[in-house]
Amino acid sequence: MTGPRQAGFSLLELLVALFVIVLVTSLVSVTVSSGGQDIRLQAQVRNLGEVASYALDEAQLTGRDYGLLLQQDEVEGEIVYNYEWRERRAEGWRPPESGKDVFAGQTLPAGIELQLALEDAPVKEIGLVGADEDVAPQVVLYASGETTAGSIDIRRRESGELLWRVQWDLLGRFNLLPRGEEPDDARD
Repeated sequence: MTGPRQAGFSLLELLVALFVIVLVTSLVSVTVSSGGQDIRLQAQVRNLGEVASYALDEAQLTGRDYGLLLQQDEVEGEIVYNYEWRERRAEGWRPPESGKDVFAGQTLPAGIELQLALEDAPVKEIGLVGADEDVAPQVVLYASGETTAGSIDIRRRESGELLWRVQWDLLGRFNLLPRGEEPDDARD
């Protein structure tokens, strides 16, 4: 006579359940981390547009030209892009003396690349970071209130997908276009 069968899980059933839990957890963490990167990128793009408008106002108020310097840097064997703000002084282009928090440099997430197009030069190369502080910025916001019209395309490196286009006109009016598309109300 055999006794009542004990209810429980076999070792194989426990291992399968554990595997499923680990798989789901890893998928959720990958999704959350890539979403976090997209949110960070969006905040940096918005910061770029807002600070550019502020820099143009500062240039007109102070009578000094401001500039946007786009650069590449190599971090752990991968190319990352960053941008910094410069102010033209008697000794050359330097980081702005005032508003250091506002004009703080930004490093974009890995896997993102920038392509700069200016009205006078269709595509401008963005070079590796050098030690020279006097590097001239590619985009200049003049004290007269003008700038060279252009755009910056922000893309995923692997797929080439256009995530953002930051474009501006001769008067320094900056527009942030998700996926490079004009908003629906601007098309009408």
